[in-house]
Amino acid sequence: MLNRRQILAASVAGTAGMMLGTTAFAQNMPSVNEVLYDPEIPVLGNPKGDVTIVEYFDYQCPYCKKGHGELLDVVKRDGNVRLVMKDWVIFGEPSTYAANLVLAAEENGQYVKAMDALMKTPGRLTKEQVDAALKKDGLDPAKLEATYKKHANKIDGILQRNMAQGDAFNFGGTPSFVIGTRLYGGVMKEKDLIEAIKMARAG
Repeated sequence: MLNRRQILAASVAGTAGMMLGTTAFAQNMPSVNEVLYDPEIPVLGNPKGDVTIVEYFDYQCPYCKKGHGELLDVVKRDGNVRLVMKDWVIFGEPSTYAANLVLAAEENGQYVKAMDALMKTPGRLTKEQVDAALKKDGLDPAKLEATYKKHANKIDGILQRNMAQGDAFNFGGTPSFVIGTRLYGGVMKEKDLIEAIKMARAG
């Protein structure tokens, strides 16, 4: 019997050829370029890597935070993987607030620092806990919020695109991944990530 992740992977494997185009392969379905190469989202890992991992995540998702370090380790050890973290806000206003501030931090070159600060937090968050976590790592939430307001159209657009993509792929929640041109719903351990990268390179 296939589990949900295998069903998703199998369904996308069947449409992978169509996903390789530069336009959407079905109505309301994003193109590969839209998913893997959004120019307004920071790229971690190797920006010139031959495989892209996209993670749809939420700063209040405990599974996203628990697996983040392992994901970064896999990307670092491989050395040829692009990593794109896409905020998929599904846990309400604190998640939106957190995503806004972290994306705003990119404007001052502090995206990774802000992301790491929130990924170290446990479980669900309040606005006050988001602020406290950022302050603990030397960031100023008030300044980040001001930066967000200055770039609200850009950041709101990113979150809207991420939401539309997560919905189009029918993901059941966070974390969810696109690796190469295949979808993976749910937590991925080290061996799962390594195998998915291998499959992406094999085409």
